[in-house]
Amino acid sequence: MDLTFMVVLVIALALFFDFTNGFHDTANAMATPIATGAIKPKTAVALAAVLNLVGAFLSTEVAKTISGGIINESGPHGIAITPEMIFAGLMGAVLWNLLTWLLGLPSSSSHALFGGLIGAAIVGTWSFGAVNFAVVVSKVLLPAILAPAIAGLVAYLCTKLAYGITRRSDPDSGDKLTQKRGGFRRGQVFSSSLVALAHGTNDAQKTMGVITLVLVASGLQTAGTGPHIWVITACAIAIAGGTYAGGWRIIRTLGSGLTDVKPAQGFAAETSTAAAILASSHLGFALSTTHVASGSVIGSGLGRKGSTVRWGAIGKISLGWLFTLPAAAIVGGLAALLIRTGVVGITVVAILGLGAILFMFYMSQRDSVDHNNAISDVDAVGEAMHIPSKKERDKLAAKARLAQKVAEKAAKRAAETDTARAAAQTALDRADTAVLRAMTKAAADAKGPKAKAGAKKGKK
Repeated sequence: MDLTFMVVLVIALALFFDFTNGFHDTANAMATPIATGAIKPKTAVALAAVLNLVGAFLSTEVAKTISGGIINESGPHGIAITPEMIFAGLMGAVLWNLLTWLLGLPSSSSHALFGGLIGAAIVGTWSFGAVNFAVVVSKVLLPAILAPAIAGLVAYLCTKLAYGITRRSDPDSGDKLTQKRGGFRRGQVFSSSLVALAHGTNDAQKTMGVITLVLVASGLQTAGTGPHIWVITACAIAIAGGTYAGGWRIIRTLGSGLTDVKPAQGFAAETSTAAAILASSHLGFALSTTHVASGSVIGSGLGRKGSTVRWGAIGKISLGWLFTLPAAAIVGGLAALLIRTGVVGITVVAILGLGAILFMFYMSQRDSVDHNNAISDVDAVGEAMHIPSKKERDKLAAKARLAQKVAEKAAKRAAETDTARAAAQTALDRADTAVLRAMTKAAADAKGPKAKAGAKKGKK
């Protein structure tokens, strides 16, 4: 197959992956402010799209990590990876991305991309030397473990702090007053915007790195150089377009499925997520923004008093994270195996991939999720955490008040019974005393005439 055509095909698929990355990860920035009502759904995704576009121009460190770190651009016997292999890897990433989107699972687009490329590179070259596993461990696997945990811990502490400094109580009686935390809802507009900007600095770079990699592998760009401006612009537009399309299924999961998010929690979660992503982008870590956002949401939920953890649902999401990289690697490897047969293999992979993509879009229309129902029907998605809503708390409080009234009435009746019993006993005691006195008096009165008669006999 003509090299130029292959390069164009790979770039087109890479930009489509970038588009799916955009709507797959929209939830990372905008799920919580939509859930709390801080911003309207359509306005949220439009704002996220613009900020993703801007963020894509701010850094290229992650792009350099992918184009010149994870996959070897050249081996001891020439090019270690070819445009055909990159095409196979991208197909694995796209298919896994769409499958998890269809299921509403907040999996990692980044790990899907890494897995697809790694699987395709190994099968395409029949050598593990095509992959820099030291870079994979240091800049992919370790951040995947540490970043969500750190972001979750920071979100937990920030939520505790937010609720602590805004707690209000009566200085005299100590009674709890109505809490005023409406400012956090306004603050969420800023914090979620920061997450969207940070997402552009990290996730848009990954597709830039892939396109740069295919240009280097095809001899159209010098190894070790960064992405061209046209690559940056194309990737920025693609991820912004995907973001505007809105990944409503995953927004539903992250916005309400993990926890009933309140404004203070949302602000804490988004700030923690943005800080982690921006730091990783600066260091060139190809971070999963989905992992970080999910960790922050869970941490903020735990930081709010009264939360309970549903570990079963967290386990399901974690399994999605765990299987993303190997599953995409398997699909990428199978695609690379077919592509090794030549033009026929490439054609078969392209047709099968297109058919799978169209089928998943068709299935998604049977259970459509959009801005109208993304934050409703939460029970359809496995909840990882649950915090009683105000309505639920009011019901519980009403039941408690009713139970207290019943207990008070029972105590009052018991007290009245005890009083009546005591009064009856007192009356009985008085009656006994009166009877005893009457009997004593009667006995005395009976003795009186006899005593008088005896006295008279004595005188005679």
